Amino acid sequence: MKKLTLTTLLLTSTFSMAQERNLVLVTIDGLRWQEVFQGKQQDLLDDKNFTHHKNGLLKTIESQTTNQAKETLMPFVWSTIAKNGTLVGDRNQASNMSVANQWHFSYPGYSEIFTGVTNPTLDSNAKKLNPETSFLEWLKNNKGYKNTAAFGSWDVFPYILNAQRSGLYVNAGFDSAPAKYHSDAVTLLNELQQEIPSPWHNVRLDSFTHRFAIDYIKENKPRVVSISYGETDDFAHDGRYDNYLNAAHRTDAFIADLWQTLQSMEQYKNNTNLLIVTDHGRGQTAKDWQHHASKQAVQAYMKGLKEHKEGVIGSAHIWFAALGPDIKPQGVLKTSQELYQKQVAATALTLLDENVSEFNPKAGKPMLEVIK
Repeated sequence: MKKLTLTTLLLTSTFSMAQERNLVLVTIDGLRWQEVFQGKQQDLLDDKNFTHHKNGLLKTIESQTTNQAKETLMPFVWSTIAKNGTLVGDRNQASNMSVANQWHFSYPGYSEIFTGVTNPTLDSNAKKLNPETSFLEWLKNNKGYKNTAAFGSWDVFPYILNAQRSGLYVNAGFDSAPAKYHSDAVTLLNELQQEIPSPWHNVRLDSFTHRFAIDYIKENKPRVVSISYGETDDFAHDGRYDNYLNAAHRTDAFIADLWQTLQSMEQYKNNTNLLIVTDHGRGQTAKDWQHHASKQAVQAYMKGLKEHKEGVIGSAHIWFAALGPDIKPQGVLKTSQELYQKQVAATALTLLDENVSEFNPKAGKPMLEVIK
C-alpha cells in the first residue's frame, strides 16, 4: 500500500510539474485599435502626405471591405486569435479598453502594463529608473521564475523595468545579446544590428528584438517572457501611414512565428498563454493620428502639441488580445464596463496561478472576462 501511495504521489507531482503554465506578454507600441479592427483608415491611405508608396499590401487592402482588410493586415490575429481566443478594444462593437494613467504616452503606459498601478510622477519618457515593481521582477525574485526576461526595441525598457534593481535580463534598444544568454547564432545578429542602420536614434528595428527573443526562448526556456515591438509608433510619429501599416503587418507575422515556435517546443505546446496589448492609443483624424497625449500631458511634457488644447482625442483607447489554454474562445468581447491597461499584470499573474494581492494589493484586478 505504501509503495502504491508513493508511486501515486510521484506521478501526481510529475503531472503537476508538467502542467505549470507559461506566459508570453507581447506589447505593440502605439498601434491603434482602428487598424486592428478595421484594417485601414481610407482617408489616410489616400492622403499622399501620409501614404507615399502603395506597395502590394496597401494596394490589396485599399479596395477591400473592412473585414477583408483587417484579415489581410493582421492574418494571425484574425485567423487564429479571433477564432480561438479573445479580443478587446473594438469601440464600434461596444468592446472598450483604455489606459488608466493620466498621461497617454509610452513610459507611463508600459509602467502601467507591467506594474498594474499608475504613478503620476512617471510623467515623461526620460530614462528614469522606475520606482514601481513589475510583475516580471516579482516573479523572478519572489517566486523563482529564474529565466524571466524582457526584449524591447525602445532603449528605455531597462529603466521602465528597472533592470538595475530587478536583476532582470532586459535586452532593448541597440543592446547586443551576450553569449551567456544566447546561442552562437546571435553572433551574426549582433554584427548585423551594428551594420544595418535604424531610422531612429533610440529604437532598433523590430526584427532584431524578435530574433533575440526567439533565440533566448529556445536556449533558456523561460516560463515568462515579454517582447515589445516598436516600429508602429515610430513610423506613425514620422507621419508615414504606409510604413505604419507595413509595420503592423510584420508584427503580426512576428507573433505568428512566436506562436508557432512555442507550439513546436514540448514545454510550451498547448501550455502557454499569450497576451498582447498596446501602451497607448493615438488620434483619430488626419490632423492628429500621428500623435498621442492627454490634456495634462499637453500642458507639461508634451507641450509641443499645444495646438491640441484638450489633448489628442483617442490617445487613451487601447486594445488587447489573448490566446491560450486558459483563454475563453469568444472572439471580440463586448464589455459590460471599461477594461483598463492596469489589469494586464493581474491577468498575467492569475493565468500563472499566482496571488495578485501578494504581488501588489493596489494592482488592477484581473480581466476575468477573458479567462476560462
